[in-house]
Amino acid sequence: MYRQYRNRSVILFLLLISFLLAATCQAGDDIKGRMKARLPDLATLKSQGVIGENKQGYLEFKKADKSQEALIKEENGDRQKVYTAIAKQQGVDAALVGSRRALQIAGQADAGTWLQKPDGTWYQK
Repeated sequence: MYRQYRNRSVILFLLLISFLLAATCQAGDDIKGRMKARLPDLATLKSQGVIGENKQGYLEFKKADKSQEALIKEENGDRQKVYTAIAKQQGVDAALVGSRRALQIAGQADAGTWLQKPDGTWYQK
């Protein structure tokens, strides 16, 4: 049940992102679709401890296996676009948006997910 709630939260977040991006760029639907399509693969990599969520709101490798490097680069690139669009609407820096999102991700992360604290240290939830 918690997983369903978390998945719904992720979907709602993606819908919010899509709405915000649609107001600022036509590519919003493309970004939303790409991010949604990557969710299952990213969840698997997180559960295997291959990747973690850093304090800036981006994914980072935690294991030497970088076979999915292209996937992570694509996700981080889309996150950067989303953070930039939100920052522009709110009149703040994209880095601030990313760090705020990192805190949300940490709160919603599954047990075993690698997360980075604001001081830079890593831990598994």
